[in-house]
Amino acid sequence: MFTIRSEYEPQGDQPKAIEELSSGINKNYRFQTLLGVTGSGKTYTMANIIANVNRPTLVLSPNKILAVQLYNEFKEFFPENRVEFFISYYDYYQPEAYIPSRDIYIEKNADINDILVKMRL
Repeated sequence: MFTIRSEYEPQGDQPKAIEELSSGINKNYRFQTLLGVTGSGKTYTMANIIANVNRPTLVLSPNKILAVQLYNEFKEFFPENRVEFFISYYDYYQPEAYIPSRDIYIEKNADINDILVKMRL
């Protein structure tokens, strides 16, 4: 059971977004989008949707900085639930490859972010 903890209440367009996106998830819509400018409460809106649909949720982030921010906010919104954080500690990774048409072997190449290695949970 997902119970959101927050001193805030949904405001403005949030109640409608929460209702419509929750309904879409319950109707098994494959694609939905939540749009909003920075600071408009998208994370809070997502937390309310998670609580409404009461399903384990995977949240993807386009970068590591936003991933940390989302993790910390979801930990606060869901203190009684398990919130996990998975990121790659590579800044760059290219797996080994072979190109048969040119008989070329490309070795694996990677850059590891030492700061992220130290911060691993």
